[in-house]
Amino acid sequence: VCMSRRICVALYDAIVALRPEWHSDDDGAGALKVVMTGDAADPEAWQPHIGSRARRDRIAKRAKDADDPLKLVIVRDMWLTGFDAPAMHTMYVDKPMRGHGLMQAIARVNRVFRDKPAGLVVDYIGIAHSLQNALKDYSAADRGQVGIDEAEAVRVMLEKHEVVRAMFHGFDYGTGLVGTPRQRLAAVAEAIEWVLARQHAAAAKETTDEARKRAHRRYQDAVLALSKAFALAASSDEARDIRDEVAFFQTIRAALVKSSAKPGKSTAERAFAVQQIVDRAVVSTEIVDILKAAGLKTPDVSILSDDFLAEVKDLPHRNLAVELLQRLLKGEIRKRRQRNVVEGRSFAEMLEEALRRYQNRSVEAAQVIEELIELAKRLREAAARGEKLGLTDDELAFYDALEANDSAVAVMGDETLRGIARELVEKVRANVTIDWTIRENVRAKLRVLVKRILKKYGYPPDKQEKATATVLEQAEVLCEGWMGA
Repeated sequence: VCMSRRICVALYDAIVALRPEWHSDDDGAGALKVVMTGDAADPEAWQPHIGSRARRDRIAKRAKDADDPLKLVIVRDMWLTGFDAPAMHTMYVDKPMRGHGLMQAIARVNRVFRDKPAGLVVDYIGIAHSLQNALKDYSAADRGQVGIDEAEAVRVMLEKHEVVRAMFHGFDYGTGLVGTPRQRLAAVAEAIEWVLARQHAAAAKETTDEARKRAHRRYQDAVLALSKAFALAASSDEARDIRDEVAFFQTIRAALVKSSAKPGKSTAERAFAVQQIVDRAVVSTEIVDILKAAGLKTPDVSILSDDFLAEVKDLPHRNLAVELLQRLLKGEIRKRRQRNVVEGRSFAEMLEEALRRYQNRSVEAAQVIEELIELAKRLREAAARGEKLGLTDDELAFYDALEANDSAVAVMGDETLRGIARELVEKVRANVTIDWTIRENVRAKLRVLVKRILKKYGYPPDKQEKATATVLEQAEVLCEGWMGA
């Protein structure tokens, strides 16, 4: 396992120099292969090792055959998850890995096979510390040893599996495992609705915010625990028996994980939804429209489309409709905030308030859907404000930064504020530099510039300090676009 494709190719050449008989241009022969992806733009020396999916499948078939002369495969990312060759007995690691990714990589060689009791990991880079940290996520007994008791791992995995299965008591998710692609997608939509309904019902019974948050995370936390246990026991026969169910549970969890997850944690958590559970490709003989599977027929998925909003309003799965709307709105608001701080912040607060009342069961799903649809329409109307005011997007952003200060509009009038906004864009843009946000002298110069413009137009003196701070905050988010223009 190497750190880069370049190293993979260089290592192949070095080994062949020592063992020339291991090389073969034929994918079906030779004792040494490199498995990696690439394209025609890669260096010519790499091209013999880059092939199609069919090539990788041929090599994988050889690797799984204990009697095949293939001895060694060099990889960077390929085969570290989702690949099962019980005869593999040794992994040479020269790549930093951590967490569940490390655990899954090690699982490639820990299968019992014939007279092989376990696998061997040859560590060239120092992953022992990372392995110890990864084991902290599992059990106290594991922390004292690097090895894993597979029987104990299987027991924990099955226990966590039963916990999640119990959450679907009364719901038949069988078609989500063995149905047609369309049936599987429909089952996912129904399962999401099932989980959301029960989490909201459980949260309604709680009396504290923290308890309500736990109720809303109960399924997600249970599946995360199952995923960690599964990673430890992934090479066992028991894990193979439940892998499709675990994959289904993880699919539901991936759809439910809040986009507000803490930075640095969300990436690792989302990775659990893409595991080695299903080590075969999902073959589909038909094109499946995921929107139709959820009950949506309109091809225009813009939240600014009346047709789309009308279809969402009529979705039979009310809680799923709320989740869909909030994800779309959050994405749209995030884009707005990247251009207009004040407008984006205002819409974010309105969305947060609507969702807070929904999660606390102050309003039902049908009512919050109405509120979110209304918010979507207000977003659409906001997009046309600049044109009505005769301002560019940048000018509108500064206009909003000025207007946000209490009664400034009433005191000065729209025309004056528009004039300030236009001059701010012109003067601030001319004075910002790539590193202005970290250079205090440049920031000080800009603060003086902004205050001078505000004073020139008679902006209320008691509002100038707050307006200056908001204008500079707005300039910071626009600066990247200006520098690239």
